[in-house]
Amino acid sequence: MLIDAHVHLDRYGDLLDEALNEIEDKQIFTVATAMDLPSYFELQKIGERSKLVLPTFGIHPRRAAEYADRLPEISRHIESSPALGEIGLDFHWVKDTSTYPAQRKVLEYFIAAAREQKKFVNLHTKGGEREVLDLLEKYDVKYAIIHWYSGPMDIFHAMVQYGCFFTIGVEVHFSDHIKSIAKTVPDHLLLTETDNPGGLKWLNGEVGMPRAIEKVVNALAELRQSTPEEIESLVQSTFIRLVANDPWLQSAYALLSRSNL
Repeated sequence: MLIDAHVHLDRYGDLLDEALNEIEDKQIFTVATAMDLPSYFELQKIGERSKLVLPTFGIHPRRAAEYADRLPEISRHIESSPALGEIGLDFHWVKDTSTYPAQRKVLEYFIAAAREQKKFVNLHTKGGEREVLDLLEKYDVKYAIIHWYSGPMDIFHAMVQYGCFFTIGVEVHFSDHIKSIAKTVPDHLLLTETDNPGGLKWLNGEVGMPRAIEKVVNALAELRQSTPEEIESLVQSTFIRLVANDPWLQSAYALLSRSNL
């Protein structure tokens, strides 16, 4: 089974039915990440339409300033979500430095919740890579997906040493830096993503559909001197290990394990 470990299904609009059909046709287990409360509510509705879709709640760093003073209000949604994402820090694309304290406050709240509730996190790290790792270490959160990492290699290696999982996505077709990371991620920490529909659109103007994950797998196979079938199986096994002991994700574990036989 293919794995798309980071995607924004709520942003497909009129293309949502087509996207869900592709997910079913291609058998893509899809971690649907939220950016705020409205997107999470929409993802919960979408998740009812497919057993292959896992809706998760997070507050994207671009939205953090809107929620920094509403954390008690959102705590029940954190508790109801089987995993937490998209959360993180962005000190690169977000230019308004006045929002940085809010980003830190919201992220720490989620990381602390992940520790207490034993959930995996799906992390945005652009420009805040070191701080994100520091928080993971502070709260001893081991099940962390680093989404679309493109930061410094020294911090990448520190994250690998800590045991973070890494998604390789559609930028693998465009960036030598991403290709280098894609070749270096250890087998047991390798995952795939698209970040679509916006991932490809940001890179080449094309609305990214779920089937784009196949091209990511093909690129990884070439870079890692493997085959698409071996990469697909490897990534599935990695994700199974991520969720195997997670009490929130036993139905997903059973589904993935059956298809891995």
